Amino acid sequence: MKYVPDIAKSLAVSLVALSSAPVLAETPANALVIAQNIDDIVTIDPASAYEFTSGEYVTNTYDQLVQYDAEDTTVLAPGLAENWEIDADAKTVTFQLREGVEFTSGNPLRGEDVVGSWKRVLVLQKAPAFILENLGWSADNIEEMVTVDGNTVTVRWDGDFAPSFVLNVLASRPAAIVDFETAMANEVDGDMGHAWMNQNSAGTGAFTLARYAPGEVLMLQANPNYWNGAPKTEHVMIRHAPEAATQRLLLESGDVDMAKNLTPDQVAGLEGNADIKIETYPQTAVHWFSFNQKHEPLTNPALWEASRYLVDYNGMADSFLKGQMEVHQAFWPEGFPGALTDTPFSYDLDKARTILEDAGVELPLTIELDVINSAPFTDMAASLQQTFAPAGINFEILPGTGAQVITKYRARTHEGMLLYWGPDFMDPHSNAKAFAYNADNSDDKYASTTTWRNAWMPPAEINEKTKAALAEQDAEARNQMYVELQQSMQEEAPFVIMFQAVKQVAMADNVEGFVNGANADYVYYRLVEKN
Repeated sequence: MKYVPDIAKSLAVSLVALSSAPVLAETPANALVIAQNIDDIVTIDPASAYEFTSGEYVTNTYDQLVQYDAEDTTVLAPGLAENWEIDADAKTVTFQLREGVEFTSGNPLRGEDVVGSWKRVLVLQKAPAFILENLGWSADNIEEMVTVDGNTVTVRWDGDFAPSFVLNVLASRPAAIVDFETAMANEVDGDMGHAWMNQNSAGTGAFTLARYAPGEVLMLQANPNYWNGAPKTEHVMIRHAPEAATQRLLLESGDVDMAKNLTPDQVAGLEGNADIKIETYPQTAVHWFSFNQKHEPLTNPALWEASRYLVDYNGMADSFLKGQMEVHQAFWPEGFPGALTDTPFSYDLDKARTILEDAGVELPLTIELDVINSAPFTDMAASLQQTFAPAGINFEILPGTGAQVITKYRARTHEGMLLYWGPDFMDPHSNAKAFAYNADNSDDKYASTTTWRNAWMPPAEINEKTKAALAEQDAEARNQMYVELQQSMQEEAPFVIMFQAVKQVAMADNVEGFVNGANADYVYYRLVEKN
């Protein structure tokens, strides 16, 4: 066990030395060193991890029974379960666990770990718990809904939806399997090992956690006994570097092998550098801003409608977002079945003014807008501030770290919020539930959705449409229902969806095998090697 901190210390020393080198440096041959903004991390326990960077961490240190893996992130493949049988009529899936799989502690994988892992999520009731609750599960019934007989795990669900939806839920982040025995051995005051799991890993994944210092570094060490093949690189060091210019300098000097948050101008500045390549990855994340309905001046639907015509979508996409965002105005991302690709809104100041005037919206109006204090969020906020002001709507920008902004959003204490959203699992219901459904808007009924966090209760017919789309068994009809639901959201909702992300990653020319799927849950390091 002493080996891990020693490696962490030696790599950290190497990084400091490299950062001060006056000439071209070189990262360790057995380590991938990354410059990345990691201040969005609130927690790294799979039972609570709900941010983009923590999603990357969970993917590389834990496994699910079924998962979208590095070899092909578009195919749902066997994970810790080598096979399964579905009985749609009985609403059950029966999984056979792989033989011989061990957690990084050395403990063998057991069916009891599967039940225990999911029970932790439901008992702790952190941000992603609702994903498993989709299946009709609760802390009280999980041991009846999921039963174990040796290496056979039988999963039951309660709800009218297709088995494909169930499998996608079980491939999601909170469905990751943890070493339940180790987690519970580190329990403090009934937290089921939560505090310990925020500083340690307990999975079967390709890597184990070597060191995590919030706002500083996240370090992973290879698991040589990984059931799906040992990683090709021994260490991954993700160094917190919030500024794009800093990331570029670190990459050009050779202090890091990869920079993951470069702005378009920084990417353009790397053109012609034969030692660096730019890889592009379409993403599922949609970017939007919203109005908190707990703030009375923001509850007028005319404000929401006018706002859609006060965004300079193309101006942003063609300038500081070029190559990294595409105009997209619906909650489900383009490229996936059920997506609405129409973009009916464009900047039209006169139309926005008419909407506000006809509705009698009292102006001028000042709105505090919370935003992550890094590119491109601050640039997007500045653009909104500039284009809304002529209509009498003034944004007061409140920058903060990713964790600060997200925590405030979850507490419903914001006024305006500029953020992004990625699906929790690859099914359109994931985003439909987030943007078009709210079962209970009470303050004490927390839900990890944009509707609840903005204190917005959709009209009853929208809630019903969301439930009906989930229950539809015919795939083509179901996709059309989601298209129509997105059209309804474009007409009336207190958020304005603007863009879909495109990820540009700059890396040293000798880095091969990096996998960046459509969202943070599909970022893999185990195939990376330096040639």
